[in-house]
Amino acid sequence: MPNARPDHFALFTFGGALLAMSAGFVNAVTLLAPGHLTATHVTGTTTRVALTVFEPDPALRLPLALGAMLAFVLGAAVSGAVLDSTRLALGRRYGVLLALEGGLFVAAAQLFGRGDALGLLPAALASGLQNAIATQYSGAVVRTTHVTGIATDLGIALGKAIGRRGVDSWRVVLYLALFGGFGAGAVLGGGAFHAWGTDALYLPAASVGAVGAGYWLWRQMLRAAPRGS
Repeated sequence: MPNARPDHFALFTFGGALLAMSAGFVNAVTLLAPGHLTATHVTGTTTRVALTVFEPDPALRLPLALGAMLAFVLGAAVSGAVLDSTRLALGRRYGVLLALEGGLFVAAAQLFGRGDALGLLPAALASGLQNAIATQYSGAVVRTTHVTGIATDLGIALGKAIGRRGVDSWRVVLYLALFGGFGAGAVLGGGAFHAWGTDALYLPAASVGAVGAGYWLWRQMLRAAPRGS
């Protein structure tokens, strides 16, 4: 039986695609930045760490890679501590977390700007925070940094369609939006890096931070409004 489409589906999908675009952008910039490790791709980072058992690491990136993995988990933990719902609800504290994410991207840009590869750590922390926000508000349907999972979900939907076992069309729309958002973000991130270097991270910092601040202000206005108005 098809599953019911989530409430606020348009907002749900649009927000997920924007977050996926931000993740793709950040992933591209951090891969090109000092250290050449990605902030969101924990699978690849784990593989790189494992390979150091057999291959030397002349760039001494093992501590940085381990730190990035830990930072991603810590960011997800912060999100889990702040949010208490597995459904999208417009009264939740998403704004605080998004504003924090923007601040972490600013910290990453400043560290990278000094040639310090440790900028990867706040970027990974912000990425874990963001991925956990989307995972929680979607009931584990949306993972904005996990493109392998999105591709898997698309493949499952295709297989169900071929087998005529029923496909939730809203899921296909959502997965395509996420996949396209991440890919577009990676292209934009690569172009922005070549234009501005790691200062490109100020773009997702500003956009995510602005959305978080705007959401927080909107929430305060709702609280201040007289009941029934």
